[in-house]
Parts: sequence; C-alpha cells; structure tokens
Amino acid sequence: MFKGSIVALVTPMTETGEIHYPSLQQLVEFHVKAGTAGLVAVGTTGESATLPIEEHIQVVKKVVEYAAGRIPVISGSGANSTDEAIELSQASAEVGADGLLSVVPYYNKPQQRGLIAHFEKVADACELPLILYNVPSRTVTDMLPETVAALSAHPRIVGLKDATGDLNRLRQMQTMLPEDFVLLSGDDATGCEFMLAGGHGVISVTANIVPDRMAKLCAAATSGQAELAREIDAGIAALHDALFIEPNPVMPKWVLYKMGLIPCPTLRLPMVEAELIHQKAIEQVMRDAGLLS
Repeated sequence: MFKGSIVALVTPMTETGEIHYPSLQQLVEFHVKAGTAGLVAVGTTGESATLPIEEHIQVVKKVVEYAAGRIPVISGSGANSTDEAIELSQASAEVGADGLLSVVPYYNKPQQRGLIAHFEKVADACELPLILYNVPSRTVTDMLPETVAALSAHPRIVGLKDATGDLNRLRQMQTMLPEDFVLLSGDDATGCEFMLAGGHGVISVTANIVPDRMAKLCAAATSGQAELAREIDAGIAALHDALFIEPNPVMPKWVLYKMGLIPCPTLRLPMVEAELIHQKAIEQVMRDAGLLS
C-alpha cells in the first residue's frame, strides 16, 4: 500500500491563514489524476507544527473525503509528547486515514530506548499501520538502524521514512530488517538512488509540483529501469534543490501559488513568505522545467 511516489501534501491557506479547503480538494484531484501513489496529510510540509489538533484532524478528514478511497491517505501524527502522538493517531483512525507517519520526537532529545518505548506505545494504542519518520536535521535525535530493527518486530510498525540522504545507511538497514518492511526516502535529491538501491518509494516534496514526473520516476526506479529513472530525475534535479532554498514548505507554497493551484503562499507563523531573491530564483527553475511561461 505504501510504495511509489507519495506526496508530502501542503496545506493551502487564505491570506488570513485559514485552511482553504477548495484548494485542498483541487490538490487531491491533481495528484489522483497524475498517478501519485499516496497522500501524506499534515506532515512537515503540511505545517503540522502549527496546526492545532482539532484543525489538524479536520484537514486529515477532508483529505480522506476528497481521496474517496482512490489512493491511500497517511496522517502525519507524530509529536514530541507520546500522549499527543497517541491522541493524533487515534483521531486519524477515527476519520478514516489508512496509515500513520510518526516523526522522531523533537526538542526533548530522547534516548534510543526512549524512542523504542515511545513508538511501541503509539503503535499499541492504534490499529493503523505506522511508518516511522527519521529526520535528524529537524529533530536533533537520530533514530539509529538498530532502533529501527528493534521496532520492526512490532506488527503495526510497517516502514520507515528516512530523510538522512545516507545511502550507506539504507544498505545497512536492509541487512537488519524484514523483507516486507517498507523503506521510503524522505530526501528528494537522493530518492532516485535510494530506490535503485532497493528502496520502495519516496515521500516527496517535489511531487507537490510535478506529480506525474515523480510517479514515472518512482515506477522506473522501483522496477530497476535505472537509465530511465536517472533521466527523469536529472530533468527535475534543479527543482529538488530549489524547493529547499528556504525551509520547507516555504518554496513549495510559492511554486503552487505561481502555478495557480493555491490562492496564495500564506504560511502559519513563525514561517513567512519566501524572500524576493528566492522567489525569482525558483521562478527561473520553473521556466526551465516548463512549469511557467
């Protein structure tokens, strides 16, 4: 279920910061038609850090409603409080999510034993399949391969989103994990090589912008068509880089706004709109990629 090109979906907003649900529905349709394999609602790219729980779950509920069973919906349900992560996970199940994406607890810097206890308690509390999410550039704490291996023994912990960009780590984990454990890249720049090395897909920021190309890239890479996969990846490599000129999701929102898919590039504070120099830089990348005339 959780393989191929899975988009880390943005949460569109009005100029005053309210969720713009018509645009959210439009984005879901955009992805269904483009061949996206799954939707992550309210992950990092969806501004999970600044959406209150009630609003967070409402967005997940609407994405489930708009997807209407055509592609799976994964709820970003992580938190640095185990109780809050459980609350988000259980509420996500109640509104119909197909799976959970649970990030390593941030700021409080838990030990590896703490990570095991945290994720096991979350998985015990909810019947949905759970994908671990390791992104040490944001969380400080790095979930080590040995910890992932220990957690893979839990029947509801089914996969990992690895955003380290370290392909050597992928190879190490492949020797430690069950064959059916899903390994997803969380780093678009290395996602192609991650899949060619045996990964199962990408939870992608770039897929917000070029979902059709990301779907084709993932299909080629996971089927071993290395030349085709690398050719597609080379065509969007500049986009992979430009989307992270400023912290995600600043640039994806700007690009989607320029493409006419969301009404404005508004973010929740403390995130603010992209600097003018970066707006111009990514607009040139968009022209080169055929996304802007």
